[in-house]
Amino acid sequence: MSKKPVLILGGRSDIGRAIAQRFAAEGHDIQLAARHAEDLAADKADLELRHRVHVSLHELDALDLASHAAFIDGLPELPGIAISVIGLMGDQAVSEQDPQKAATVMRSNYEGPASLLALLANRFEARGSGTLVGVSSVAGERGRATNYVYGSAKAGFTAFLSGLRNRLAARGVHVVTVLPGFVATRMTEDMDLPARLTAQPEEVADAIAGAVRRGRSVIHVRPVWALIMAVIRNIPEPLFKRMKL
Repeated sequence: MSKKPVLILGGRSDIGRAIAQRFAAEGHDIQLAARHAEDLAADKADLELRHRVHVSLHELDALDLASHAAFIDGLPELPGIAISVIGLMGDQAVSEQDPQKAATVMRSNYEGPASLLALLANRFEARGSGTLVGVSSVAGERGRATNYVYGSAKAGFTAFLSGLRNRLAARGVHVVTVLPGFVATRMTEDMDLPARLTAQPEEVADAIAGAVRRGRSVIHVRPVWALIMAVIRNIPEPLFKRMKL
């Protein structure tokens, strides 16, 4: 399994690019999947030159569920590791007023990624090996007024990954849930993030590689987030309703 290809769903994202570099450095061939995949030609060239691996580009629309099976069938090889970094933060205030925008956020963070990983899970199960990694969010650990549309979708994705892990535990397939907390990416560049709580994309990539290697199931990229979210989850509801988190 150590040198089987790594499929990155959402390969255009900053985290996806960092993951590609991390696994290519270990000698894995890389399959980058994204919308307008041809725009990733420079990433492909860099990875191949830098790490001497083969990189393939694959067109993917995460919200077009009917296309997902054909997408997987079109891969040059069934990967050994599949990592979903598909997601859309959206704007909570906009989502509150526009049901279509809210639906896009929810589908991008739950329905699309879950559909893809479900199909890959069946292929991995039939083969009897493989690792599935889903990048979820600490935002899914308790609904908060400032991002509950995004957080609710991530909560669903976290539960999906947990159930998938439970189902496949005896089938030779490892499922990892990643809860990054804040990450410094283009998606968060307009946010004033606390430096001590904000990971870099390379940290996320390193954490995922470590979890895959060690067989871990659920990881917080910066461990302090496990403590923070434990506190938030246990705030009594009467007090929580008066807070803005």
